[in-house]
Amino acid sequence: MSSVGIVMLVHTALGRAEQVARHWSAAGCPVVLHVDKMVPKRQYDAFVASVADLANVQFCKRYRCEWGTWGIVAASQAASEMMLASFPDVRHVYLASGSCLPLRPVEELIDYLHARPTTDFIESATTADVPWTVGGLDEERFTLRFPVSWKRNRYLFDRFVEIQRKLRLKRKMPNGIVPHMGSQWWCLSRRTLSAILQDPERKTYDRFFRHVWIPDESYFQTLARLYSSKIESRSLTLSKFDFQGKPHIFYDDHLQLLRRSDCFVARKIWPHASRLYDAFLTDIAGAMKRTEPNPGKIDRIFAKAVERRTRGRAGLYMQSRFPNEDWENGVSAAPYSVFQGFTELFDDFEPWLAKATGARVHGHLFAPDRVEFADGQTAINGALSDSAAARDHNSKAFLANLIWNTRGERQCFQFGPNDAQDIVWRIAKDPNAQISVITGAWSVPLFRSNLNFEDIRALAAKLQKIEADHMDVLRSPHAKARVRIWTMAEFIEAPMEPLQAILDEIGRTKLRRLSEAPKMVDLSGFGQFLQNLKNQGMHPYLMGDFPAERGVEVAPKPTRKPYLVQ
Repeated sequence: MSSVGIVMLVHTALGRAEQVARHWSAAGCPVVLHVDKMVPKRQYDAFVASVADLANVQFCKRYRCEWGTWGIVAASQAASEMMLASFPDVRHVYLASGSCLPLRPVEELIDYLHARPTTDFIESATTADVPWTVGGLDEERFTLRFPVSWKRNRYLFDRFVEIQRKLRLKRKMPNGIVPHMGSQWWCLSRRTLSAILQDPERKTYDRFFRHVWIPDESYFQTLARLYSSKIESRSLTLSKFDFQGKPHIFYDDHLQLLRRSDCFVARKIWPHASRLYDAFLTDIAGAMKRTEPNPGKIDRIFAKAVERRTRGRAGLYMQSRFPNEDWENGVSAAPYSVFQGFTELFDDFEPWLAKATGARVHGHLFAPDRVEFADGQTAINGALSDSAAARDHNSKAFLANLIWNTRGERQCFQFGPNDAQDIVWRIAKDPNAQISVITGAWSVPLFRSNLNFEDIRALAAKLQKIEADHMDVLRSPHAKARVRIWTMAEFIEAPMEPLQAILDEIGRTKLRRLSEAPKMVDLSGFGQFLQNLKNQGMHPYLMGDFPAERGVEVAPKPTRKPYLVQ
């Protein structure tokens, strides 16, 4: 007879459960099966008949096993009592489910437990020490009562919790025991398990835990602390859970991953993963080497999978998080630069910047008529067209797609008060955005236009209001972009230093130090233009201080000194 007995809780995929039970039985391990009472009697009878030829396989009394309720504990108790009574040679009882799969030869598990006769393998930690509880109930799962099912009647469940909180109703732990929690899949020694099941206070404990939420994760975990002489707070069963507390399911393509785990048993196995069942239940020669179980080998992979599922990749919007604002893992995929007022102040700013940095420099991507891609392109990476209508349908997605599809190449584009403003908050909140603004430069095209001055005044007032609102956004404490703002007057006073800072910030400049700036437009008479706006009742304050009497003049070249040629 084997020194290890297997208790299996089965509720679905009875064919696979039979296959695994035969595997345990063939290795000499007695098996006690509990089949969920919700399984129809016809299926249950067929299952019993299918393993009737196995002398060391028995069936215990059936209970209704619903998630989070007492039935799972009652089933474990009934099956364990039958195991201890029917198989006196059993020294350890291993609790498994019908979806569990042995990964290593059963003989290795028997030898491993035989070398540790008094050790109990059960995950057991106090509620303050476990980070995996999901649903907002930690200590309250013990202090409140839960008479209804959370899955079948969530409304009543929540109302019962709410009422007990308002009335400040609390239960005390019986006999002052300290509640512990952990995985429901344990392996207990006969001594510890029989002490729990034969405890004179068992009725008291059962009555208390019957109304605990998810008692299968706390009943044995708590009581084992009273009787065990040696607890290893870990499970010999490999089981992984996602960020919602749902178990990961293993499929055929997880074969090599499971081999690397070195664990004895894994759950939860997809019933149709035939490759896994064939490999681990029949391929003894290819089984894993004898070694200490080490699920930590694949923890990194699962942690990475959970992070990818919950956070995704920076700048890539997953369908599962798309409707939720600020759920993204980074607004955009890479750094980019936004320039406001530069093309208005310099005639050749875009080609100059492209040559100096090697970046792709676009025009006004959010211009009202069309998307001004670099070099006059009508489409760009990712099949993004220059259609303003398509862009404005979802301007945030347009920008995210542009940056994502051009990863590895720095993107720069122009922006201004004439452009669509829906995107300003998205850019301001993006840490990848580097925004350089010359306030008031939008007035230069008006200064150089041939429009009627009355029209110029009305348009200037409108554009100044839009830019002022934009500056408020950029100066907001919620803005995370790297922002540089100059008034037009202070910028043209000494343009080389700001331009050098911009190139250094982009970081891909081909020049060590700037020796020549892009060509600035002729601003002769600009100061008088601003004064005329003031005279018409419009106050152009964003440009800075431009004296009306001199405007902005280019310093005359010094006259050459005469010299004598002999």
